[in-house]
Amino acid sequence: MTLRILTFPEADTPPALRAQVLALQDEAWPPDVPSSGTSHDPALRPVSMLLVDGATVLAALDILTKDIEHAGHRLRAGGLSTVVTRRAARGQGHGRTLVTAAREHMARSGTYDVGLFTCDRPLRAFYESAGWQELPGTVLVGGTEADPFPSDRPGFDKATMGAFFTPAARTAQPTFPHTRIALHPGHVDRLW
Repeated sequence: MTLRILTFPEADTPPALRAQVLALQDEAWPPDVPSSGTSHDPALRPVSMLLVDGATVLAALDILTKDIEHAGHRLRAGGLSTVVTRRAARGQGHGRTLVTAAREHMARSGTYDVGLFTCDRPLRAFYESAGWQELPGTVLVGGTEADPFPSDRPGFDKATMGAFFTPAARTAQPTFPHTRIALHPGHVDRLW
């Protein structure tokens, strides 16, 4: 097995690999109609990271980017989205490898101040094992200002995960727990 991590702007992912990513997403979150094209709002500058074995995609995720203002701090936030592992390859550490690589990529890229995203609460320990930290009591407010989509809405059981990459983010870090953060990524990616 020769594993590699490949990174592309989502729209520039080679078609054969993109087709596999869409099939994995459809397997994890069955749509009414098979997915095609891109999954995310291009305004969020989606970057796809793929863990591949030869020509086979074992795991995939996307990093979305948006500037946020929180507690008087203006920061460039990146968030994980559509994290998925091929069903036949689960339980082998591929997802953890890719999620760890995404955090490391974000830390060294110079693009992101902070990493922020939500996950289903039962997945919190998985993300912590990949170097992310839970931000207790933190709610991400997605959607738009006019049509908010908060991570604490009824029926959701989400944990907010984070990482602080730059001095500016580490200065702002104490303001993140037990607060609401206006992410507002739009209508396509209502909550990353």
